[in-house]
Amino acid sequence: MSVPATARNRTNLRLYLLSAVFVLWCSAICFRLVYLQIFRYGSFQQRAQHQQQRTEEVSARRGIIYDRQGHELAMSINVDSVFAVPTEMPNPASTISLVARITKQDPRELLAKCEGSKTFCWVARKPDPEISARIRSLNLRGIYFQKESKRYYPKNDLAAQVLGYVGMDDAGLSGIEREYEEDLHGRPGQMLISVDARKKWFGSVEKQPEPGRNVVLTIDEKIQYIAERELATAIQETHAIAGTVVVENPRTGEILALANQPTFNPNLSREITPDKLKNHAVSDVYEPGSTFKLVTISGALEEKVTRPDEMFDCQMGSIVFNGMRIRDSRPHGLLTVSDVLAESSDVGSIKIGLRLGDDRFYKYIRGFGFGQQTGIELPGETRGLTKPVSRWSKVSIAAISMGQEIGITPLQLVGLISTMANDGIYVAPRIVAGTTQPQSAPQMIAFHSVNEHRVISSMTAAEMRQMMQAVVLHGTGTKARLIGYSSAGKTGTAQKVDPATHAYSHTKYVASFAGFAPVNNPSVTIAVVLDSAVGLHQGGQVSAPVFTRIAQQVLEYLHTPHDLEIPASRQTLLASAKTPEKDLEEGSPDHPGEEIEAADASSSSADPALPSDRGRNVSTNMPDGRGARPSTNDGGVIPAAMREPARLESESRAAEPVAPAAHSAETQPTPNGTVVLEVEQGGITVPSFAGKSVRSAIELAESSGLDLDVIGSGRGQEQNPPAGAHVPSGARIIVKFGR
Repeated sequence: MSVPATARNRTNLRLYLLSAVFVLWCSAICFRLVYLQIFRYGSFQQRAQHQQQRTEEVSARRGIIYDRQGHELAMSINVDSVFAVPTEMPNPASTISLVARITKQDPRELLAKCEGSKTFCWVARKPDPEISARIRSLNLRGIYFQKESKRYYPKNDLAAQVLGYVGMDDAGLSGIEREYEEDLHGRPGQMLISVDARKKWFGSVEKQPEPGRNVVLTIDEKIQYIAERELATAIQETHAIAGTVVVENPRTGEILALANQPTFNPNLSREITPDKLKNHAVSDVYEPGSTFKLVTISGALEEKVTRPDEMFDCQMGSIVFNGMRIRDSRPHGLLTVSDVLAESSDVGSIKIGLRLGDDRFYKYIRGFGFGQQTGIELPGETRGLTKPVSRWSKVSIAAISMGQEIGITPLQLVGLISTMANDGIYVAPRIVAGTTQPQSAPQMIAFHSVNEHRVISSMTAAEMRQMMQAVVLHGTGTKARLIGYSSAGKTGTAQKVDPATHAYSHTKYVASFAGFAPVNNPSVTIAVVLDSAVGLHQGGQVSAPVFTRIAQQVLEYLHTPHDLEIPASRQTLLASAKTPEKDLEEGSPDHPGEEIEAADASSSSADPALPSDRGRNVSTNMPDGRGARPSTNDGGVIPAAMREPARLESESRAAEPVAPAAHSAETQPTPNGTVVLEVEQGGITVPSFAGKSVRSAIELAESSGLDLDVIGSGRGQEQNPPAGAHVPSGARIIVKFGR
């Protein structure tokens, strides 16, 4: 009995031990499961999401930039961006090589980029439509397309320095695009990309992007076109290395046009170089020369130390000041103050400046806005170069009286001239009228001028206007005469500092003319500055004619009433305005003061170079004269001027469509009896743009692989070539828009 009992006890013990081990094993598994499922749940969930999901930012549609008439100058359109999911590619190296061959990228860099990310890799961001179409035609596995917003400038290089451009991430890099980046950019959305167990990709938009606000500028695209065209012509004729034109409303400070040369096309960002990004109007600092005599003489008149008819002995064009001889460009004897300005006598200006005195002179320098920023809404503005009276040398007042030893910008020059035109009240220039919400309903923008103050009295301003008119009638600015309008202004010619010798150059000059019209009720102020013209280089010789061409067209476009009788013969007026070139010379060859430092005031200012085919591009992009009516496009802006603008003759020629090539739709016998057979036409079939908005037409052209030239605004009315015609890829289609 004892043996079986002992065996049974041993068996029970083994069962107990086995049960205990089993219970412990089960408990360990349960504890492990609890640990993994509860305590480590968050960690494993994050690891799974990291392997299976990825969140990509979806760009928001940038706000539209309008001109004062509601015409789009910068807008965003949808294009196809190309990305890859490397885990779905059967042969990543081969696939990437094919894509890189089309996009012209380094295949090794692109492959390395994709290998670093298993679930998502951009291979072509916002490419041209033909590139994305070629990639799509390959039907590559693991290659997908995502709609993105791309910045588009329908007028190409029009106002390029004002608008600026954006980078690949839609961030503004220069101009208004940069200055108003926070308003224009909007808020980006989010796209969730997931990969399942079979490596299949699918995505969804988690958060919709919010579009940016629209920006309305004070410039008028037609006036801007006129200024750019005439400046380009002047650069070509004078071989100047750079130039700028500023057109302003003297009453409100609104900039109607701001043109620069060289310039660039913001649509072609890869062709933009640093030297093309400079906005000369706000960042170039130069000695103004004789244009600064306006400050000298107006200050003296305001302080009543002289009067317009007082005679000054100009000593036959030579004066010795503090041991230094200063000479006029030609001899002058007795001159009134008015003639001192008209003939641009440096000797007379120095004598007037000495009467004014250092402290009072400096007060007017600051009063006219020199030595400080204007506050215009453009990046890279400089204050210019001025010195306080405490740092003036013994000859500084003589040098500054004739426009030396001080540095200004073209924008500050416009402010000076506008003050004379605006009864002595300085109004700070502005180029942005306001911002609007991204909505389709038309919105009214009310422009309010800021930072205005009186510098000289109304009487002094009236005397200055009369003397500035004399400059045009019988002084150094006779080439600034207009047909049917009175004009006033001042010429300026200043030698540049040679950076190699740090002395004044005898071959490089800055020629300028700034004026306004009509004299008694000024509508526009215009400043023209040309840098280093070859051959004729005086302001009255090269800059004044540019003022004339621009002012004549702008005044007619604005329907400004004529204040002078129009001569029966244009030749009669031209003959009366003909002046020997030597009589337009000005500026002293002597430099009593210190030369200003060669200043490139802004390293961040953005602006560009004129392409060789600019004349063709500008003419085809010239908006139709009827396009000045209120725009009803998405986010439209009620125009600042509701009247119908006059259609310019040059504008009419620019807007004329090219006659389409005739395509016979039927078989026709030729005179010699040969039968011409109809052959199936290849290429792209031109779609119909009738009734489409500008944005819709641009997107349709992009998707069709065509280049669209926009004329006017509103809805599509006419097009050339017509709908249904066959054209090669990338062909230019001209579409007229209107109401």
